Amino acid sequence: MFLRLILAWMACVIGVNAGAERPNILLIMADDLGFSDLGCYGSEIQTPNLDRLAQSGLRFTQFYNTAKCHSSRVSLLTGLYCDQAGSESLSRGATIAEVLGSTGYFTAMSGKWHLSKQPTDFGFDRYWGHLSGAVNFFVGDNSFRLNGEKWEVPETLNGKPFYTTHAMTDFALNFLDEARQSEKSFFLYVAYNAPHYPLQAPEKDVLKYDGQYDQGWDALRKQRHQRQLASGLLPARWKLSPRPDHVPAWNDVESSEKSWEADRMEVFAAMVDVLDQNIGRLVQKLKDQGVYDNTLILFCSDNGACPFERTRGRYLKPWDPDSYWTYDASWAHAGNTPFRLYKQNQHEGGISSPMIAHWPKGLKLKSSEGIRTLNDGSVVTDQPAHLIDVMATAIELGDAEYPSQVGERKIDPLMGKSLAPIFEGNKREPHETLYFHFGNDRALRQGPWKLASAKLGSWELYNLDEDRTELNDLSKRHPERVEAMASEWFRIAKDVERLKAKQVAPVKDKRTPLNFRRSTKTGSAAKN
Repeated sequence: MFLRLILAWMACVIGVNAGAERPNILLIMADDLGFSDLGCYGSEIQTPNLDRLAQSGLRFTQFYNTAKCHSSRVSLLTGLYCDQAGSESLSRGATIAEVLGSTGYFTAMSGKWHLSKQPTDFGFDRYWGHLSGAVNFFVGDNSFRLNGEKWEVPETLNGKPFYTTHAMTDFALNFLDEARQSEKSFFLYVAYNAPHYPLQAPEKDVLKYDGQYDQGWDALRKQRHQRQLASGLLPARWKLSPRPDHVPAWNDVESSEKSWEADRMEVFAAMVDVLDQNIGRLVQKLKDQGVYDNTLILFCSDNGACPFERTRGRYLKPWDPDSYWTYDASWAHAGNTPFRLYKQNQHEGGISSPMIAHWPKGLKLKSSEGIRTLNDGSVVTDQPAHLIDVMATAIELGDAEYPSQVGERKIDPLMGKSLAPIFEGNKREPHETLYFHFGNDRALRQGPWKLASAKLGSWELYNLDEDRTELNDLSKRHPERVEAMASEWFRIAKDVERLKAKQVAPVKDKRTPLNFRRSTKTGSAAKN
């Protein structure tokens, strides 16, 4: 007991002394945010706070997630692929909070957990949020916890009607105050549930976008792509992927349905707008505390835009707590501009995330082999990176060590590679292989080559340097490469991820038909 007290005291002292050199880390994850849903990635949605971070920070053009909510959270926190870490149980993974906390960091989380147990069971000193994968934004659910204890959702919080995006920020600000008082460097993970369905937002924020989407998804997608090209974010050689057969042309949508369809996107835009407003509150707090310059802010999304049609009636307004709207593949296709497919799929539309890094004291924003300067003076990197890299980055910047054991958990070897070389303006030694899997969707990337299968459909092969929107399948021209990359996918799936037999079934000899859209024009939906 005495030895443990001495070690705890030493860790605290180390944290205080190292705080001046080691950066604070603010890790922000959005939920179901598409690649093009921020202004700085081509959107018309007003996101001035994130746009400013991008303008004075670093944007990634090829940052990857796992295409699904819980699996991305596992990889983000552990630096491992999802099933390798034990999936939701984290039985073979250590969290960033556990690793940095052992070196004296103050660790806190606010937001969506969506894994087993609670954050306070995995190294977080403080936690407020919901354990579930999605909640009603106005009334929450029964999974809210504060530091391990059940927390009842009130009608109002801090003098405002309860709304989860605001509440997550309120508690994150409280945790920043506690971190300041502790005089330690901090790791704060803010996992917003927005803009995940249900599409619900305060009335004034929805009305701000009234009429903006009456032009429809086809025009919106072209406009976003043009902004991406005009800014220099993406090259013109990556052609805009066409509207898939399961999404109707906007001109073919019945006139009586167009208002409903446009309304759905208005609410989604409002949710992203409110998300950005709250990130602005976090940034201002860092400035007020005098820690902004030495805080690494990382912003990303857990997957691409979501195609799931799960609307439960559409006759209630989206600021009514009893409403439950979603949007479907039609707007999700626009959200993932210019890529193909969506959340769950391992094509670029499912796994490509906006990623912004901001750190005034640590980023070296200069044109180099790994950094491009755009016409407006902002900088981007085209180097591929993945959520598994965040743990390795935290270890390097936090002067920590990756453990082989945490309590009774034996920890798998780290898969990620630190982003620090990229932050320094250098070209990082790339991953030899990046592996992707969720359900019956699979992919593998090696250099510019990507192998992908949707719903056990036949393997598709793309050269992403020339064709990142995955329009020109080269599998028939390079069968040897397909065979070699498929063999590597199965090796990782079996030996590293430890997937069960049904999850490593062979692919079919033809593509699987995909159909994500279904009508809501039935029952109570017709009352709108």
